[in-house]
Amino acid sequence: MNIRLEKMKQKQECERRKRIAEEKHKEWVQKKREEERRERNRKLSKEMAEKATRELEKMQLQEKAEVKYKEWLKKKRAEEAEKKKKEKEKEKEREAELQEKKTRSEKIFQEWLQNARNKPRPVLNDYGFPHGKSTGLY
Repeated sequence: MNIRLEKMKQKQECERRKRIAEEKHKEWVQKKREEERRERNRKLSKEMAEKATRELEKMQLQEKAEVKYKEWLKKKRAEEAEKKKKEKEKEKEREAELQEKKTRSEKIFQEWLQNARNKPRPVLNDYGFPHGKSTGLY
């Protein structure tokens, strides 16, 4: 009976060790899974943070670009307005010069008309003699 008792004790000890080993293995597997899960979460949160940072940088860059574009557009419109204003002024100057020229030429024409009325008219058929008189033959 002693031998049987020892065998039973050995068997129980073996089973106990087996259970302890299985429990330790289960704990190790659980710890490993938990560690892997934490690592995945850490990687995921890191990726999300990097992605958020990239998005933020992209948005800031886009805002800067928009501000620069608006400034450029404003400057361009101001230049266009200045150009149109200068063109209008030049056009007004041209029209004023044309008007002045027209008035001057009209005045000169009127003076010429006045002078033309007062000039003596040439005598018809004077055959090339100045004032119809013979001055001498050459």
